[in-house]
Amino acid sequence: MPRPNQMHKSLPKAQNFGKSMGKLIGFLKPYLLATVVALLFAVASTVFNIIAPDLIGQITTIVTEGLFLPTGIDLGAIAKIGTTLIIMYGCCAVFGYIQGWIMTTVTQRVCNKLRTQISQKINKLPLRYFDTRNIGDVLSRVTNDVDTIGQTLNQSLSQMVTSVTMLIGLLIMMFATSWQLALVAVATVPLSMILMLLIVGVSQKHFKAMQKNLGNINGHIEEVFSNHTVVKAFNAEEKMTQKFDVYNQTLKQSGWKAQFLSGLMQPLMGFVGNLGFVGVCIVGGIIAIQNNDVGFIGVISSFMIYIRQFGQPLGQIGQITNTLQSTAAASERVFEFLESDEMPDESNFATHFDTVRGDIEFKDVYFGYTAEKTVIKGFSAQIKAGQTVAIVGPTGAGKTTLVNLLMKFYQVNSGDILIDGVSISNLTRTNVHDLFGMVLQDTWLFEGTIRDNVVYGKQGVSDEVLWRVLKATGMDHYVRTLPKGLDTVLDDKTTISQGQRQLLTIARAMIENAPMLILDEATSSVDTRTEILIQQAMDKLTQGRTSFIIAHRLSTIKNADVILVMKEGNVIEQGNHETLMQQGGFYADLYNSQFENEEE
Repeated sequence: MPRPNQMHKSLPKAQNFGKSMGKLIGFLKPYLLATVVALLFAVASTVFNIIAPDLIGQITTIVTEGLFLPTGIDLGAIAKIGTTLIIMYGCCAVFGYIQGWIMTTVTQRVCNKLRTQISQKINKLPLRYFDTRNIGDVLSRVTNDVDTIGQTLNQSLSQMVTSVTMLIGLLIMMFATSWQLALVAVATVPLSMILMLLIVGVSQKHFKAMQKNLGNINGHIEEVFSNHTVVKAFNAEEKMTQKFDVYNQTLKQSGWKAQFLSGLMQPLMGFVGNLGFVGVCIVGGIIAIQNNDVGFIGVISSFMIYIRQFGQPLGQIGQITNTLQSTAAASERVFEFLESDEMPDESNFATHFDTVRGDIEFKDVYFGYTAEKTVIKGFSAQIKAGQTVAIVGPTGAGKTTLVNLLMKFYQVNSGDILIDGVSISNLTRTNVHDLFGMVLQDTWLFEGTIRDNVVYGKQGVSDEVLWRVLKATGMDHYVRTLPKGLDTVLDDKTTISQGQRQLLTIARAMIENAPMLILDEATSSVDTRTEILIQQAMDKLTQGRTSFIIAHRLSTIKNADVILVMKEGNVIEQGNHETLMQQGGFYADLYNSQFENEEE
């Protein structure tokens, strides 16, 4: 069903880091216990990594002192410490594996839950939401933004905990080992923090821009590929490529800046760590010489490892801070979608139609897609059960809008629409949709078998019924010539014309067997011969049903019981073909002009 032109707007990105992360943490509550357990294993693994350098320092001290002792090097003590180290590193690896397994499981469940909620949300959002948003941007939230959140949970969260644990543990171990050398190592921290804050402050805006540009390029790709035939027909490949290049270049620039600044964190932290490494070596050597303490060499060797490890968590914290900024932007986009206003709840509606006669009444209906522009203005009409109603008029007259209102895709601004005397405002959308079969101008077939495309959700349809319906539409011969018949898969390898596609959608509507029918310019995109076949199939489809036909070619609706002539949202003429032609008004002019064009 055609909708009003989509308005491409850039959606707001991570404006509030704390609020966005708070929503994400709230979403993680069901997985809080598993996450805490995983983080405890990460902490335990980190603690073993922190203790290990002290044991290595002890081995160094034993070896150094043993060189000056008459008893020599105590190999037994070294073996004992070495065994302890092996056990500790083994436990470290096992705990790391368990932590990784738990977090991977939690991550996939969270991403699955997010995507499920997004999928469910899509079915609850009004069409107005999609009228004002880029479809590619919505898809980007389901894919890229959810993936960003998943990567943060799987990697960054545990890294943050282990980095903080390691930082605190290293400080404790360093001060416990030598407070002088610890002060030298800690002296580099303020410089690290300043550099980290500077980089985070600059990179955040580029991460926001990167998420926005990613949504833009996805939207452009979705539009071009879904309308690939139009692009080819109008030789617009170069123009679309140039537009893509602009989006791609913009994404490249914002992505490069974000990733470059983010990548600076690690080497800068490494540089600061090396400064601490040099300082410890100099100060440690001075202390060892002044105190004439050969055993202090073991302390220096421990500190060399500590300094190397100390720079690692600082760099990781800076890197993760950048990642969290990107995650906050992704979270805000996802939760903005999940918190969007839904269609009104209809679970308490008591009225329900199982069977209907098909009487339709429009009572002084006013409607506009936006508050500034009213499309339907005071429309009133009465249609009796079983009548075929044709809706004609120039482009933009409100023909499709009228059908959108009848199907309850949109709510009227004022007035009412009644089915068998019951207002559709008292019926659920699902119930209203069940009352109508639809054949649209756009022939939508999905990649699947012919059987699946024709049945499409209808349960218990036998092959006998399918063949009868295909025969009624004139498609049975074509389907029988296919190698697998009803089980032939419709994909890029299957040749099927536009007319055949339309006949299959008519067969789908016949299978639905709804009491009322909507045909939205179903013959507008086929040749005259195919139009005759489609018209014959539609005549069979409309028998005994209240039918609404939006006509592009007026010659196809001469037999309609009622013709509603619309112009600028108003019904300016109403009657059958003969009556309207005799009046010599707008319809007669419209019909004659089209007839003359066809003659020419």
